[in-house]
Amino acid sequence: MKDYQISFLNLALESRSLQFGEYTLKSGRSSPYFFNAANMLSNCSLYELGKCYVDAINDKGLKFDCIYGPAYKGIFLGSIIATLLSEKGDIYPLSFNRKEEKDHGEGGNIIGEKPCGDVLIIDDVLSAGTAGKESIETILSLSATPKAFIVGLDRQEKGKLEKAASQELRDDFNMRVESIVNLDILISFVKNDQKYDQHLDGLNEYRDIWGA
Repeated sequence: MKDYQISFLNLALESRSLQFGEYTLKSGRSSPYFFNAANMLSNCSLYELGKCYVDAINDKGLKFDCIYGPAYKGIFLGSIIATLLSEKGDIYPLSFNRKEEKDHGEGGNIIGEKPCGDVLIIDDVLSAGTAGKESIETILSLSATPKAFIVGLDRQEKGKLEKAASQELRDDFNMRVESIVNLDILISFVKNDQKYDQHLDGLNEYRDIWGA
């Protein structure tokens, strides 16, 4: 496990962005854990959070021309990451989407310069892949290329088929799909930490049912 992965999980747990219990996901699946990056806005170092993403981007060698952060978690994540990258002189255009299209002022559903060239999508979590596909389709509709997609946590779950949602996105759109951590890494982390190892059985059972 790499340093930035350990840092990310510690930030997620300390801010209660990552919690264990019984949760019903948007997909309707019952899960023994839940990840809500919004809690990081008030309960953790945003600089350290952004650094985890930047370290993962560099470690995985992702190349891109601009950054797109889907509403709503991708808005603050994209902003933090673009800021940290700019500290080193790497300036990337940044844009977001609105949930509802604006019909006055500048109009449209994109805030910032429209994505162009190779686009890096940044979000908090990948589950069934539905939100990811929406972002990809938005970028394609603007004649840009969804080159890479990075999230904090990949739940490594089945999408519509038996393969993982991340693999579906790779296959369907010929793009890189990466994460800081995934379910396998979370299980390894929990297994070796006495504060959380009581949740190990539930995580393993969930992976047996929904893992891909």
